[in-house]
Amino acid sequence: MLLGNNTITLRAVEPEDLDILYSWENETTLWIHGNTLAPYSKLVLRQYINDALEMDIYQSKQLRLMIAQENQKKTVGTVDLYDIDAHNRRAGIGILIDQDYRQQGIASQALTLIKEYAFDFLYLHQLYAYISVSNLNSIKLFEKSGYKEVGILKDWLQRGDRFEDVHLLQLTNNK
Repeated sequence: MLLGNNTITLRAVEPEDLDILYSWENETTLWIHGNTLAPYSKLVLRQYINDALEMDIYQSKQLRLMIAQENQKKTVGTVDLYDIDAHNRRAGIGILIDQDYRQQGIASQALTLIKEYAFDFLYLHQLYAYISVSNLNSIKLFEKSGYKEVGILKDWLQRGDRFEDVHLLQLTNNK
């Protein structure tokens, strides 16, 4: 199966995902890993879900898939392709695993599945990730999944009264 294996499935966002997305998007400890500066309302997230169901990924330039465990049918995370550039055949990638399901190999499996989908179905040539230097677990995860560091963006993220560098990691499809 293209978007699944014996352990997890990557599936489309459904209206029933509103509460879990609301919980994750409003978890302030996660905001440092993205660009969130303020809480999301359920109304805004409901509209996002509706748009995701109606818009083509090439129109929205993004795709969010929910990560569901096969054995429990439990949603445990999300994986996103963003800034999808059809002309240059590339996209940014991000992943979130719920705190209760980390360190179980789910993220590695999800990155493998989304890579296969991106390269073999969407015909993308490359995926890239921006990861702050302090996010050692994510750096290790992406490197283990075959991503290579291709640069460091200096003073890229503001962290209170200081700035933090970001690793730019890239995975190319060399088929």
